[in-house]
Amino acid sequence: MISKRLYALQIKTRQDFEVNLAQIGDLIQKCPQDSIVLTPEVVFSGFAYQRMEEASDFSKKVTEYLLKISNDKSIITTMIEKNGNYFYNNLKVFHKGEVIHKQAKHKLFLLGEEHLHFQAGNIEEITPFFIDGIQCGALNCFELRFIDLWKRICGAEIIFVPAQWGKARKDHYETLTKALAIANQAFVVASDSANDQMAKGSAIITPYGLVYKDDGREIVSLEADLNEVNKMRKYIHIGLELKNV
Repeated sequence: MISKRLYALQIKTRQDFEVNLAQIGDLIQKCPQDSIVLTPEVVFSGFAYQRMEEASDFSKKVTEYLLKISNDKSIITTMIEKNGNYFYNNLKVFHKGEVIHKQAKHKLFLLGEEHLHFQAGNIEEITPFFIDGIQCGALNCFELRFIDLWKRICGAEIIFVPAQWGKARKDHYETLTKALAIANQAFVVASDSANDQMAKGSAIITPYGLVYKDDGREIVSLEADLNEVNKMRKYIHIGLELKNV
């Protein structure tokens, strides 16, 4: 069996960046060797619109720390980073002590005024990446609503969706992440904030659409049998690429 232990964190982001880093680091280090861990969107700082320079500087410390603790596991998160005169919401994949993939959030959430504080990322950055030979893809929060972005990661075996998704649209998040798994016949790992106004709904969803979630937990996990991807793509053939196993 080709398997991966998948983890979706479901935690609150506080005003104190150092407290966030300590809490998240502790949870990640509790996850076993060779696992893949997804955090909520901008979990180390929150959107921190009044502290963007500070958040960007802190992201350098976060990056150094995650490079160290990703020697024996993979970590996917997003953080505020400045490039030139602009701030970006960067999704980064840490694996074996390196950043193996980065994509800046392309679709900014107008209701949250993200467009007033962030520069939109280049759509070309939204591409598949590989973790231990497993084809993966990621959509950052609001990007989940755009089918044209689904197409950019079509074929991925695991899709990651970090979010700060509002409670008022909880059903949207849960419905769209489940649809993403079914439409792509892939595992979806969804990690949303547990802050009071957020939806929670963190989950791991199988290629068949089975949902593993618990809004009362800080960590949702599943030992994922990746052979299920090929089995589903053979069972109901819709043209997605099958891997040679």
